Amino acid sequence: MKIYADMHVHSKYSQATSLNLTLENLEKYAKIKGITLLGTGDFTHPKWIQEIKENLTEENGILFTKNKFPFVLQTEISLMYSKNGKGRRIHHLVLAPSLDVVEQITQYLLKHGRVDYDGRPIFKIDSEQFVSDLKNISSDIEIIPAHAWTPWFGIFGSNSGFDSLKECFGNETKNIHAIETGMSSSPDMNWRIKELDDKQIISFSDLHSFWPWRLGREATIFDFKELNYKNLIKAIRTGENFIGTIETDPNYGKYHYDGHRLCNFSCSPKESKKLNGICPICKKPLTIGVEYRVEQLASFPLGRKSPIAKPFFKVLPLHELISSYKQLAISTKTVQDIYNKFIERFGNEINILLNAEEKELMKIDEKISNLIMQNRVGKIKVKPGYDGIYGEAVIDVEEKQKRLF
Repeated sequence: MKIYADMHVHSKYSQATSLNLTLENLEKYAKIKGITLLGTGDFTHPKWIQEIKENLTEENGILFTKNKFPFVLQTEISLMYSKNGKGRRIHHLVLAPSLDVVEQITQYLLKHGRVDYDGRPIFKIDSEQFVSDLKNISSDIEIIPAHAWTPWFGIFGSNSGFDSLKECFGNETKNIHAIETGMSSSPDMNWRIKELDDKQIISFSDLHSFWPWRLGREATIFDFKELNYKNLIKAIRTGENFIGTIETDPNYGKYHYDGHRLCNFSCSPKESKKLNGICPICKKPLTIGVEYRVEQLASFPLGRKSPIAKPFFKVLPLHELISSYKQLAISTKTVQDIYNKFIERFGNEINILLNAEEKELMKIDEKISNLIMQNRVGKIKVKPGYDGIYGEAVIDVEEKQKRLF
């Protein structure tokens, strides 16, 4: 049973999220996307966990809706503290095996602050201590550094991160089995880091709305005889039954290149080095992006494979292809109507992006189908994103660039 998992999710109780981000909508749009397992998101928030308890049924560590759609208990925690003379701001994903363990985690966090003001609460706890304390609650809890390379909140981020897992987690590094790539990095970039040779490289969407151009834009693929928490965690820890990931082009992410959004300036790491990391317009430090940071920490050149490397598929969301080609906003009726025609024929978006036969796609829309096939083999170029601005697709429509966002 192949599982397409998106386990970095938020609820309507997280800041900067849709008020319609409900369990019902998450299930509805996951099915349209082709995602077959979701994280619950935000399990420490008192109102959200109450909705989870009222609407989902727990079975072998997986929670099911009345329609038998599966969720795994998941949250994201923001840790802000000082270590080795530097301020740190690190986000971690947390997976939990049961509602009972979730309650214990919440009680632990309440000793350090509040959990009711944001679905992604902030605590002044050292990451090493955090992992140790959660493992004392249950060895089945899994902690995964989130969007590992983003400048401000990634474990390797240029502004407030660390130079290694060991520097961050100390003696608890042994309990870190995987990292999340984030949109601005891809598995092959992470394979350049020697310290990650025994870590699984996984990907999720970090969704703040349920729309299919957000939900499942990055995902991790498993293959289980039976879906349960034990099998899921074993796959993350050992790679067994972990098949691969779905990625967007890392250029598509908001922090791939260096730059200054207020100055409308971006540049490659090579150019940034020539500028000594200073914006030529405002003369202030540039926001150093993921490609530069990977180059700083890399042990190997690009192209080297990790000894436990898994395959990955690099594709842009279907909505983005349609809106870019039509030169219309992503949420317009025209874009949605074309999208729906493909969904009605092929069932879900992941099937369209990865599997549907070209001759069958052509029956729906020839020009969009050509883009889908180009997308599938990585022929759509993307102008790199920077300093919080998403990347831009470069497609053959009057041979000019079209913004995807």
